[in-house]
Amino acid sequence: MAGQIVAVALDGEHRFAKRMGDSIRLLAGFGVDGDAHAGPTVQHLSHKAKAPEKPNLRQVHLIHAELFEELMAKGFEVAPGQLGENVTTRGIDLLGLSRGTRLLLGSDAVIEVTGLRNPCAQIDDNIGPGAMAATLGRAADGSLVRKAGVMAIVIAGGTVRAGAAIVVLSSPREQRALEPV
Repeated sequence: MAGQIVAVALDGEHRFAKRMGDSIRLLAGFGVDGDAHAGPTVQHLSHKAKAPEKPNLRQVHLIHAELFEELMAKGFEVAPGQLGENVTTRGIDLLGLSRGTRLLLGSDAVIEVTGLRNPCAQIDDNIGPGAMAATLGRAADGSLVRKAGVMAIVIAGGTVRAGAAIVVLSSPREQRALEPV
Protein backbone atom coordinates (compact mmCIF):
# COMPACT_ATOMS: atom_id res chain seq x y z
CA MET A 1 0.00 0.00 0.00
CA ALA A 2 1.43 3.39 -0.97
CA GLY A 3 0.13 6.92 -0.76
CA GLN A 4 1.22 10.51 -1.00
CA ILE A 5 1.80 13.37 1.39
CA VAL A 6 -0.56 16.20 0.42
CA ALA A 7 0.56 18.74 3.02
CA VAL A 8 2.63 19.18 6.18
CA ALA A 9 2.02 21.50 9.13
CA LEU A 10 3.23 22.38 12.62
CA ASP A 11 2.63 24.90 15.39
CA GLY A 12 4.86 25.73 18.32
CA GLU A 13 1.85 26.74 20.42
CA HIS A 14 -1.01 24.59 21.70
CA ARG A 15 -3.62 25.83 19.23
CA PHE A 16 -6.13 23.64 17.45
CA ALA A 17 -5.06 24.27 13.84
CA LYS A 18 -1.47 24.05 12.61
CA ARG A 19 0.33 26.26 10.09
CA MET A 20 1.14 24.84 6.68
CA GLY A 21 4.75 24.70 5.57
CA ASP A 22 6.95 23.41 2.78
CA SER A 23 8.45 20.75 5.01
CA ILE A 24 8.63 19.46 8.57
CA ARG A 25 11.53 17.73 10.28
CA LEU A 26 10.84 14.59 12.28
CA LEU A 27 13.14 13.75 15.18
CA ALA A 28 13.45 10.14 16.36
CA GLY A 29 11.72 9.54 19.69
CA PHE A 30 10.62 13.17 19.83
CA GLY A 31 8.22 14.17 17.06
CA VAL A 32 7.92 17.18 14.77
CA ASP A 33 10.72 19.66 15.38
CA GLY A 34 9.18 22.92 16.60
CA ASP A 35 5.70 21.50 17.22
CA ALA A 36 3.99 21.94 20.60
CA HIS A 37 3.19 18.20 20.73
CA ALA A 38 6.82 17.08 20.30
CA GLY A 39 8.59 15.39 23.17
CA PRO A 40 9.38 11.98 24.60
CA THR A 41 6.61 12.26 27.20
CA VAL A 42 2.96 13.19 26.67
CA GLN A 43 2.45 16.78 25.48
CA HIS A 44 -1.32 16.90 24.86
CA LEU A 45 -2.48 19.33 27.55
CA SER A 46 -5.33 17.26 29.01
CA HIS A 47 -3.22 14.08 28.99
CA LYS A 48 -0.23 15.91 30.48
CA ALA A 49 -2.36 17.20 33.36
CA LYS A 50 -3.31 13.62 34.28
CA ALA A 51 -0.03 11.73 33.75
CA PRO A 52 2.90 13.87 32.55
CA GLU A 53 5.37 10.98 32.82
CA LYS A 54 3.61 8.76 30.25
CA PRO A 55 5.34 8.20 26.91
CA ASN A 56 4.21 10.42 24.06
CA LEU A 57 2.30 8.19 21.64
CA ARG A 58 1.03 11.28 19.78
CA GLN A 59 4.27 12.68 18.31
CA VAL A 60 2.88 12.89 14.77
CA HIS A 61 -0.77 13.27 13.73
CA LEU A 62 -1.81 12.09 10.25
CA ILE A 63 -5.19 12.67 8.57
CA HIS A 64 -6.33 11.40 5.18
CA ALA A 65 -7.42 14.13 2.72
CA GLU A 66 -10.36 11.92 1.78
CA LEU A 67 -11.90 12.91 5.14
CA PHE A 68 -11.95 16.55 3.99
CA GLU A 69 -13.96 15.52 0.92
CA GLU A 70 -16.37 13.56 3.11
CA LEU A 71 -16.78 16.58 5.39
CA MET A 72 -17.28 18.89 2.40
CA ALA A 73 -20.17 16.68 1.24
CA LYS A 74 -21.70 17.32 4.68
CA GLY A 75 -21.29 21.10 4.36
CA PHE A 76 -17.96 21.63 6.14
CA GLU A 77 -14.96 23.22 4.46
CA VAL A 78 -11.71 21.90 5.91
CA ALA A 79 -8.21 22.50 4.63
CA PRO A 80 -4.97 20.73 5.58
CA GLY A 81 -3.76 21.68 9.06
CA GLN A 82 -7.19 22.84 10.26
CA LEU A 83 -7.85 19.66 12.26
CA GLY A 84 -4.45 19.90 13.95
CA GLU A 85 -2.66 17.30 11.85
CA ASN A 86 1.02 17.39 10.99
CA VAL A 87 0.73 15.28 7.84
CA THR A 88 -2.19 15.19 5.40
CA THR A 89 -2.19 12.05 3.26
CA ARG A 90 -3.95 10.70 0.19
CA GLY A 91 -4.29 7.18 -1.14
CA ILE A 92 -3.48 5.24 2.02
CA ASP A 93 -6.11 3.75 4.33
CA LEU A 94 -4.80 5.18 7.59
CA LEU A 95 -7.79 3.94 9.60
CA GLY A 96 -7.30 0.41 8.28
CA LEU A 97 -3.71 0.15 9.47
CA SER A 98 -2.74 -2.03 12.41
CA ARG A 99 -1.20 -0.63 15.58
CA GLY A 100 2.55 -1.03 15.14
CA THR A 101 2.53 -0.51 11.37
CA ARG A 102 5.62 1.36 10.22
CA LEU A 103 5.41 3.95 7.45
CA LEU A 104 8.18 5.54 5.42
CA LEU A 105 7.44 9.23 4.83
CA GLY A 106 9.52 10.51 1.96
CA SER A 107 12.99 9.06 1.63
CA ASP A 108 14.12 8.61 5.23
CA ALA A 109 11.57 9.37 7.98
CA VAL A 110 9.98 6.30 9.59
CA ILE A 111 7.00 6.46 11.93
CA GLU A 112 5.08 3.78 13.83
CA VAL A 113 1.29 4.02 14.14
CA THR A 114 0.23 3.98 17.80
CA GLY A 115 -3.52 4.57 17.60
CA LEU A 116 -6.43 6.77 16.68
CA ARG A 117 -6.99 10.42 17.34
CA ASN A 118 -10.13 10.78 19.41
CA PRO A 119 -12.20 13.65 17.96
CA CYS A 120 -12.95 16.39 20.50
CA ALA A 121 -15.40 19.28 20.85
CA GLN A 122 -12.76 21.71 19.59
CA ILE A 123 -13.59 20.46 16.10
CA ASP A 124 -17.03 22.09 16.42
CA ASP A 125 -15.46 25.26 17.84
CA ASN A 126 -13.02 25.57 14.94
CA ILE A 127 -14.85 24.07 11.95
CA GLY A 128 -18.52 24.54 12.85
CA PRO A 129 -21.34 22.99 14.86
CA GLY A 130 -21.79 19.33 13.96
CA ALA A 131 -18.30 18.90 12.51
CA MET A 132 -17.16 16.62 15.33
CA ALA A 133 -20.16 14.33 14.81
CA ALA A 134 -19.32 14.30 11.09
CA THR A 135 -15.89 12.83 11.92
CA LEU A 136 -17.58 9.86 13.59
CA GLY A 137 -19.39 6.95 12.02
CA ARG A 138 -20.66 3.46 12.74
CA ALA A 139 -19.26 0.16 11.51
CA ALA A 140 -21.55 -2.62 10.27
CA ASP A 141 -21.53 -4.12 13.78
CA GLY A 142 -22.63 -0.78 15.29
CA SER A 143 -19.26 0.07 16.84
CA LEU A 144 -18.01 3.66 16.77
CA VAL A 145 -15.61 4.62 13.96
CA ARG A 146 -13.30 7.55 14.69
CA LYS A 147 -12.23 9.17 11.41
CA ALA A 148 -10.04 12.04 12.69
CA GLY A 149 -6.78 10.34 11.75
CA VAL A 150 -4.04 8.35 13.41
CA MET A 151 -1.21 9.12 15.77
CA ALA A 152 2.37 7.87 15.53
CA ILE A 153 5.80 7.99 17.07
CA VAL A 154 9.00 8.76 15.16
CA ILE A 155 11.34 5.79 14.72
CA ALA A 156 13.82 7.42 12.31
CA GLY A 157 14.02 11.14 11.71
CA GLY A 158 14.10 13.02 8.45
CA THR A 159 12.61 15.85 6.46
CA VAL A 160 9.06 15.33 5.18
CA ARG A 161 7.67 17.36 2.26
CA ALA A 162 4.35 17.68 0.49
CA GLY A 163 4.31 15.55 -2.65
CA ALA A 164 6.52 12.83 -1.18
CA ALA A 165 5.45 9.20 -1.09
CA ILE A 166 4.22 7.24 1.91
CA VAL A 167 5.06 3.56 1.90
CA VAL A 168 4.00 0.85 4.35
CA LEU A 169 7.30 -0.67 5.46
CA SER A 170 5.96 -3.31 7.83
CA SER A 171 2.86 -4.43 9.67
CA PRO A 172 2.58 -6.71 12.69
CA ARG A 173 1.90 -10.34 11.76
CA GLU A 174 -1.30 -10.18 13.77
CA GLN A 175 -3.68 -7.28 13.10
CA ARG A 176 -3.90 -5.08 16.21
CA ALA A 177 -6.93 -2.80 16.13
CA LEU A 178 -6.35 0.91 16.48
CA GLU A 179 -7.70 2.47 19.66
CA PRO A 180 -7.67 6.10 20.80
CA VAL A 181 -4.38 7.30 22.27
